[in-house]
Amino acid sequence: MASVVMAIMAHPDDAELSCGGTLLRWQSEGAAVVIVDLTAGQLGTRGSAAQRWREAQAAARILRPLARIGLGWEDGFFEDTPPAQKTLIDLIRRYAPKVVLTNALEDRHPDHGRAARLVERAVFLSGLRRLRTAYPAYRPPYLFFAIQDRWQRPSFVVDITAFWTQKLALVRAYESQFVYRPGDQDPPSYLTRLEFFPHLEARAREMGHFIGVPYGEGFISRAPLPALPWSLW
Repeated sequence: MASVVMAIMAHPDDAELSCGGTLLRWQSEGAAVVIVDLTAGQLGTRGSAAQRWREAQAAARILRPLARIGLGWEDGFFEDTPPAQKTLIDLIRRYAPKVVLTNALEDRHPDHGRAARLVERAVFLSGLRRLRTAYPAYRPPYLFFAIQDRWQRPSFVVDITAFWTQKLALVRAYESQFVYRPGDQDPPSYLTRLEFFPHLEARAREMGHFIGVPYGEGFISRAPLPALPWSLW
């Protein structure tokens, strides 16, 4: 069975924006991808929860993950509770990912840091054999935090040059979030600014510059990484 990389993110489109190129690359190298959206983005300035789920499915038709799971937690107000932890622990144990990717620990949107800390705790608790759920205890070897709106120095960078065009297609599947047309029912937002996609590209180019390639995605690791050269797969 293929190794699994699981992206557990606060909102639909977080995975595509922050690590879509990495998911595409690792999938091409043999990994199976699972995406978990904690919320449906119910408080987003644009787009309904139903529309954002349709857009997530459109992105999934490009990426073709093993599974895409929407938990529908309350956007803006989800908390680190025992039921929430047990839901995530069950998913982690069920799919037994080698790598878990999650939101930035500190970011413009407060949900991102809250999700990152919640996932970090779930990854640890998932390995406790006395914590019983529907699946046996399992702790993923790797947990990495994405770099999102706010700049952070990466622990490592993944070369996504060959997948940059596909990553843009993943992001653009969320039309409600990134496209504003005069007369739209929803107002323009931070994400529909003309500067947004140039900023996205500039960040990818900056991360790529760290490792001498055109485009990259950076990640933070709290734990030391194995000596180079190393491969997840």
